[in-house]
Amino acid sequence: MKIQTSRLLFALGFALPLAIAAGPLQAAQTHDHGHAAAELALDHGQKWATDDPLRQAMGNLHQAVARALPEAHAGALSDAGYDALGAQANRELAYIVENCKLEPQADAVLHVILADVVEGAGIAGGQHAGQARAAGVVRLAEALNRYGEYFDHPGWQAIRIPHES
Repeated sequence: MKIQTSRLLFALGFALPLAIAAGPLQAAQTHDHGHAAAELALDHGQKWATDDPLRQAMGNLHQAVARALPEAHAGALSDAGYDALGAQANRELAYIVENCKLEPQADAVLHVILADVVEGAGIAGGQHAGQARAAGVVRLAEALNRYGEYFDHPGWQAIRIPHES
């Protein structure tokens, strides 16, 4: 993810205020670094390499989502719990943007997944009127599971999502 640092900082300078003021969907659209047409793909049949900052942030988010999902599924997660999860997801995203250094192709694939993380965080955080906040937790879990399918993160385990076969 050795992308142009100035472009990253410039994009981040716009993405963070948009995320705060206008919600996660707009942040996902702003945070593309020119990879808008990227699709999920493996690296010649292998998972993409990761770095320590990416593994740390995704691991933190995995733990938080795995803890929240059973309560969300049971209808027992409080508004404060949803808010905390959405806020943590946004903190982990900011950490990834600031610290993760992947090669450009891996970065492009990662951004497809991170767009779903942004969306899930917004739904869980109550920023999408009319959508159940629990659906945001599920969206986060699905994005994390996709991350594990496409990125080499030792010890990564998929999150079991209720009602999925």
